[in-house]
Amino acid sequence: MTKPVKFSILDLSPVPQGSDVRTALGRSLSLAQHAEALGYQRFWMAEHHGMEGIASAATSVALSHIGHGTNTIRIGAGGIMLPNHSPIVIAEQFGTLEALFPGRVDLGLGRAPGSDQRMAMALRRNLNTDANEFPRDVVELQALLEGDEQLPIQATPGQGSKVPLYILGSSLFGAQLAAALGLPYAFASHFAPQMLDQALEIYRRDFKPSNQLSEPYVMCGFNIFAADTNEEAEYLSTSMIQSFVALRTGNPGKMQPPVEGYRQSLPPQAQQMLAGIMQGSAIGTPGNVKIAVEAFIERTGADELIISGSIFDQTAREKSYTLAAEVRDALAA
Repeated sequence: MTKPVKFSILDLSPVPQGSDVRTALGRSLSLAQHAEALGYQRFWMAEHHGMEGIASAATSVALSHIGHGTNTIRIGAGGIMLPNHSPIVIAEQFGTLEALFPGRVDLGLGRAPGSDQRMAMALRRNLNTDANEFPRDVVELQALLEGDEQLPIQATPGQGSKVPLYILGSSLFGAQLAAALGLPYAFASHFAPQMLDQALEIYRRDFKPSNQLSEPYVMCGFNIFAADTNEEAEYLSTSMIQSFVALRTGNPGKMQPPVEGYRQSLPPQAQQMLAGIMQGSAIGTPGNVKIAVEAFIERTGADELIISGSIFDQTAREKSYTLAAEVRDALAA
């Protein structure tokens, strides 16, 4: 290890089977408080729509809930799907968050809809496929948060808040945009790792310094399921694996309880699909997780890992993040 790597959390606020949104958001707050005590860098939530198993659709509202229950950990979106929104609305929302929680707010931006076409239309945005629209919206949003006096309108609140932006992606497009704008780049390797190496190479090669960032900064999504035994960790991971399978087969729903031997029970094509998705993952005891994390960091040169790990039982979920923090500290040492 040539440098310490920060650990953060990406929480989709999963809604467990037999539960509801209120419970899911309460679990998210408990996890954020736990993460703050463990020294995690930031706690991000993501925008998804029309999914009964995810409680963070109104992402800025959910983040306000997390912010009021914590004191020091950074909070942010990982991310806001900007094509769904007018930049002025996002500037106002995150300007408000920055006013409430000064110096703690991040704004990660993605260009996927986070929904299907019907939901995109319901969000009152058109389905324009112009490849330049997302970069233009990012630049406009950045100018609104900086309070650029040349703009015909200003975001109130938001103007002058200078909330830091991050570009999210799982393809080469986001890498190119983040490099061109001199912004940090977060790759979704926790569920779409196929283009990871090429994207990071392009980002670092083409990076241009900006007012926000002087050199490339790479964040990588990574799944961790840590427990006292490999068997328990594998068992706990099956709730998220079931969610992956349900999503890919068009049947998303609430997070299911873990199932013994679930992965082995799947047909070969489903197992092959999971093998591709789960490349950015570590499942097992802290010792085995450390080996996998160290190899992933060596492969990517990541400055920060943003850890995901949807676990049905809240106590086991928080313990997994405790063990992950111990891995972080062991690597730093």
